[in-house]
Amino acid sequence: QVQLVESGGGLVQAGASLRLSCAASGLTFLTYNMGWFRQAPGKERRFVGVISWSGRTTYDADSVKGRFTISRDNAKNTVYLQMNSLKPEDTAVYYCAASHGGRGGSSDVSYDFWGQGTQVTVSS
Repeated sequence: QVQLVESGGGLVQAGASLRLSCAASGLTFLTYNMGWFRQAPGKERRFVGVISWSGRTTYDADSVKGRFTISRDNAKNTVYLQMNSLKPEDTAVYYCAASHGGRGGSSDVSYDFWGQGTQVTVSS
């Protein structure tokens, strides 16, 4: 049974940093690209970024603009989302997702498994 469990969300002030974690189990972690998405209230879920099994990263430049960094620890089956200089518009539920093989870009339909999400709220 595959499980993706996010943690690290919370309420912070604008300009603060947070690091989200996503612990994966029940899958061969090294064979999955790991993505981060977010969904703000009343809006569609949007791509944040993805990291390949080898550590290559791709981000949604418009929303991230160098503030967010994705990394992974294959020994711990965990992927991270470091978020710096947070803004109120970053408020959303953040989801991690796993995509097998070479897929897993910006489209959520290419992901096989999803976590339950963790809330990030940024106050002004």
